[in-house]
Amino acid sequence: MSSAPSPHSPERPSDPALLRRVALSSLLGTVIEYYDFLLYGTMAALVFGPLFFPGSDPAVATIAAFGTLAAGYVSRPLGGAVFGHFGDRLGRKSMLVLTMVLMGVASLLIGLLPTYGAIGVAAPVLLVLLRVVQGLAIGGEWAGATLMVVEHADPKRRGLWSGVMQMGSPIGFLLSTVAVTLTTLLPRESFLAWGWRVPFLFSAVLLAIGLYVRVSITESPLFRQAARTEGAGQEPGVPLAQVLRRPRNLVLACAVGIGPFALTALISTYMLTYATAIGYATSEVMTGLVLTSVTGLVTIPFFSALSDRVGRRAVVLGGAAGVVLLAFPVYALVDARSPALLVLGMVLGQVVQSAMYAPLGPLLSELFGTRVRYTGASLGYQLAALIGGGFTPLFASSLLSASGGARSAPLAVLALACGLVTALAVWRVAETRGRDLSLEDPAAGPAPAAVPSRVEPYGKEQSA
Repeated sequence: MSSAPSPHSPERPSDPALLRRVALSSLLGTVIEYYDFLLYGTMAALVFGPLFFPGSDPAVATIAAFGTLAAGYVSRPLGGAVFGHFGDRLGRKSMLVLTMVLMGVASLLIGLLPTYGAIGVAAPVLLVLLRVVQGLAIGGEWAGATLMVVEHADPKRRGLWSGVMQMGSPIGFLLSTVAVTLTTLLPRESFLAWGWRVPFLFSAVLLAIGLYVRVSITESPLFRQAARTEGAGQEPGVPLAQVLRRPRNLVLACAVGIGPFALTALISTYMLTYATAIGYATSEVMTGLVLTSVTGLVTIPFFSALSDRVGRRAVVLGGAAGVVLLAFPVYALVDARSPALLVLGMVLGQVVQSAMYAPLGPLLSELFGTRVRYTGASLGYQLAALIGGGFTPLFASSLLSASGGARSAPLAVLALACGLVTALAVWRVAETRGRDLSLEDPAAGPAPAAVPSRVEPYGKEQSA
């Protein structure tokens, strides 16, 4: 007769093919989410200003367009809280299917949306609403996709498998960049009239492929184990309340992510605006963005796997130090007005960004217990995205406008400051590599056998 699973011995998939399917599902989901979300950022820099926010001042129209970009980031923590709650209570898989559908439908509707010239002020209002839906969807996607991989994987290889999933970010950005690059080859009139819509409409194809794979995967074994424990009479409480009751890990998770998100905004989304303002052709910048995405395809899995060997903290801290050292040199390369040096600067930025970003999946997952892990990891990641990525283009636009559009020093200072935030935060995080995720508090280690009643699990206060 087989015994019941030990509280500290989570079930693991016996078939390696299962883990590969889970990783593929998470990879495809992340590709779709980031394709749609980052596509908006590129279009905000290219066409959304004149099409949805027309005005006499192009700079004001650009700031307004990036304002809708920020709206998507503002809604991401809300999506993290909502989908995190139900992901911790009902399961990871169902929330991942729902977030994929929301993102795909929102992007499809953006591609069908009439412009300001057709329906007036309703156009920008609807655009902002759809952007908010995108933010809600991606707010729940990342943590769910990460947890499905991390909670299925061997503890010694969480970084490696998480790196496979996180390759979805550069692949999604690469696909969106290629799609935009192809449409910008159209005559300007055709691009503004209908060409910009094509990449958004293509989301329907990606959605169909992603759903086909995602519905075939199984639920996380750690969640199933936690659900059995709850069924035995241990009520988990409200996940958000549990996380906020002990907020240190949430604050550190958010702060660690600020640097990589800010750098992503500066070397991808905002670089198109800055580089074209100082004389580069749009095609030159788009080439740099493509090569930057290709760089991420190599560096993200490399640094993720490296974090299994040397630890999460060492890799993130190395990337943050790289930002501090390279912020001014990178912008000096961009300011040289040489397409080759522009690409070199963007690639260097991507390397140090990947070092900070790649270990976030296992790092944030290992900071929280199973019954609050979706909520905690989502909120930490999405608050970092809001602060580091959502507002950085707005700050950069204002700095660029104030400097006359030709001084990069304030942008370098912005990148350096965000790198310092990440460095200081990760310095305060204890190493998480190899923690037992079946524990309610992975940081605490196994409960002493003699006094189990005195152990206060993470995310649950001691009963009276």
